[in-house]
Amino acid sequence: MSAGSVAVVVTEGIGVPSWSLYELSIPCTVFGKPQPDLADPWYELRLCGAQEPDQNTPAIGTGLSLNTRYGLSDIAGADTVIVPSVPDACVDENRPLSPELITALRLAHDAGARMVSLCTGAFALAEAGILDGRRATAHWMHTAQLAARYPKVHVDDSVLYVDDGDVLTSAGLTAGLDLCLHLVRRDLGPHVGNQLARRMVVPAHRPGGQAQFIDLPMPATDDRGLGPVLDWARAHLDRPLTVEDLAQQAAVSPRTFYRRLQAATGTTPLQWLLNQRLRRAQGLLESTDLPIARIGELSGLGTANNLRHHFLKQIGVSPSDYRRAFPRT
Repeated sequence: MSAGSVAVVVTEGIGVPSWSLYELSIPCTVFGKPQPDLADPWYELRLCGAQEPDQNTPAIGTGLSLNTRYGLSDIAGADTVIVPSVPDACVDENRPLSPELITALRLAHDAGARMVSLCTGAFALAEAGILDGRRATAHWMHTAQLAARYPKVHVDDSVLYVDDGDVLTSAGLTAGLDLCLHLVRRDLGPHVGNQLARRMVVPAHRPGGQAQFIDLPMPATDDRGLGPVLDWARAHLDRPLTVEDLAQQAAVSPRTFYRRLQAATGTTPLQWLLNQRLRRAQGLLESTDLPIARIGELSGLGTANNLRHHFLKQIGVSPSDYRRAFPRT
């Protein structure tokens, strides 16, 4: 399988904020360091500057300057184009993005490149019209602005990333790493993706549909009392809970509970329970030496085989491999 070329767009030349540096470093680390024992050839990485650094501009953020030998014209011909972020002023103050950048992104998309954004990079893809009519996400702190500014985009703030085939978007920070590893799995297979994740000492796979770790507001008229019910469920995950059990605790019908939980968390009750059980199992694997079978019982996932099944499907590794990746200190 061919890894292909990846163009990472650097939208800020000087004074790059630390959080933008983090998101910029993710694709550089995943796609820029050759892994000949996993796949040869590896990806060809290009850092493409959207603007020349102006040394007379007062430095903000970290005050670092980024210089690269590639410009916007080098985006053309790349198999994958990644926009890790855009300047804060383009999000918070609606400062226009560079017309040259938008044109370059449109041309790359029209030429068949796979378009990817991490966090606020979605604003650049949306401005270029690439997200029109598509489901997309960004960091939950910015999704309301994204939805208001680009009403043609179907913004989903409840997921880590969205894979829409030739266009992919992710939430911020570590969700960007999840998406980049997802791309490696797509391009080079799950074995390569899992091995690369292990080298980076991160979980091999967090599914894109997993909810962002945010506190979603709950309308008082509809969701009063839902929080205690979910706390009760977390305290009784070792039981065979059903939607009817949760609805009974909330003193509502199963249909009403289903609707309220989905509105509050972006997922169904059964998927919410599965996610909580997986998180409980992860915590036990990280913090105890309990046998796999016992962890399956305590997390409510049942037998050791059932625990392995869900771990492989949702996280991408076996419970034993996960425990080795997160040894107790």
